[in-house]
Amino acid sequence: MNERSQENPHVLVVGPDGMALGGAGSGGGEDGEESRETPLTDMVEQPAKVMRIGSMIKQLLEEVKAAPLDEASRVRLKEIHSSSVKELEDGLAPELVEELERLSLPFTDESVPTDAELRIAQAQLVGWLEGLFHGIQTALFAQQMAARAQLESMRRALPPGAVPMDGEEGTPGHGGARSGPYL
Repeated sequence: MNERSQENPHVLVVGPDGMALGGAGSGGGEDGEESRETPLTDMVEQPAKVMRIGSMIKQLLEEVKAAPLDEASRVRLKEIHSSSVKELEDGLAPELVEELERLSLPFTDESVPTDAELRIAQAQLVGWLEGLFHGIQTALFAQQMAARAQLESMRRALPPGAVPMDGEEGTPGHGGARSGPYL
């Protein structure tokens, strides 16, 4: 954890429409206003990269669980973990980078972490990424449902006969087959 994140913790709250509702303990009203308008789906700036790294980390965790690690493999896994976190940060918005920095377990540069420390760090990172992916899926579903509801309300607002029947929409030359008060 860095000093800034300990002094000013920021929790991102996402509403059912996928929009960030602001944060608890953000410390400033202006930040809350800015983040309120940012959908979670826009906070992942490079989704393909985040998905690739997430899949790699999850697979790596499975491999680490299955085999005992010697000192050289623990050093290598520590390097992979650190570089994975740095690469993830490149694909995320600043709000999510701050959250990831607060939650990821830092390793000291000099010591070699134990098997258990590495497994916990990997599992924590996998869990955070899965939570992020579930949040994005929920936000996308909520956006889709909101768009459907908006489309339905727009259809209900149209005068009778103005809604095209199934199959008529986009069929050229069949304008005279529509019913309604218009020619």
